[in-house]
Amino acid sequence: MTERSDLLASIANTIRDYRAGEIAQPTPEHVDRWVKQFDTAVQLPMLRELDHVFKKTYVNKETVTGFLKGLVKNKKLAEGDPCTFWTGVHFLSIQQNGHSQKEMLEIFDAALHSQCGIRVKDCGKEGGAYIYLDDVMFSGNRVGNDLAKWIEEQAPANVTVHVVVTAIHASGEYLVGKRIKQTIVDSGKKIDICYWRALNIENRKYYKNDSEVLWPCEVPDDELVKQYLAKPHKFPFEPRKPGGKLGPFSSEEGRQLLERELLVAGVKIRSLSENPKEIIRPLGFSPFGLGFGSMIVTFRNCPNNTPLALWWGDPGATSGPFHWYPLLPRKTYAQAIDFDVIDL
Repeated sequence: MTERSDLLASIANTIRDYRAGEIAQPTPEHVDRWVKQFDTAVQLPMLRELDHVFKKTYVNKETVTGFLKGLVKNKKLAEGDPCTFWTGVHFLSIQQNGHSQKEMLEIFDAALHSQCGIRVKDCGKEGGAYIYLDDVMFSGNRVGNDLAKWIEEQAPANVTVHVVVTAIHASGEYLVGKRIKQTIVDSGKKIDICYWRALNIENRKYYKNDSEVLWPCEVPDDELVKQYLAKPHKFPFEPRKPGGKLGPFSSEEGRQLLERELLVAGVKIRSLSENPKEIIRPLGFSPFGLGFGSMIVTFRNCPNNTPLALWWGDPGATSGPFHWYPLLPRKTYAQAIDFDVIDL
């Protein structure tokens, strides 16, 4: 076997449970078809870097299950007798858009039952804490919308809320924290918010040089990219300085390769639409810069906060705005799956 075939097989294996039961299991041939959309010279180095990154950023079901199972007996969360603690907990089911909370509750229910012999539906006592479960926090917009409405309309006067997500992007935690703090003040209630996560991803602007998302350090010599950046932007792109923390990337060289190629491809994809929305940015839905730039993907779905080149397109399209072969075809709003972005 060649290095290329080994890498194709490795990437396919890493993402093997992506949308399992909904779409065909990813194969080396599927990954190969996707990467062949890039220039021949960059295909092999892209596969090397993507293989490295996905092993750190792809969140499979086993990881999510293990994280939630670990929380059941976590003494910092479930003080004293964990099983007694959980019988008093109220599990929030207040997500206004999407099914991620429902699916996370199902996984937690199985973990709780296996270790304590109780079900989520049987929990909840007066004075017990509240749990808000979700898969990943990106912008924080979804969590903020859900909790703000609940605090204003339904929350008790004095309570602790544990926000449990598999991964948190630091900018989202900061923004939702600021928003919820003000909501609590306005409500006149005493509510403590605690966050629990398996992964923390740095992506705040102040720390852009140590960011753990795609954040280019220079503008590629590409005409479409230059045209895109020449348009007026409310929050213009600010490059990072190379040499900071690598996060999930193997090297600065490998990181810059992904940043450049996924940016160029994203701008190309965007150009296929006559009048794309401002929030549809080449490195992922966002109101800022070149896009959100996250590389976090879960077994449930590929967030639209990741580069367009990973998920955009229709495998059957031969022309038009969806003429791109997606590596990780995502569900859309029409299929009742949420967008974790600023309101569209």
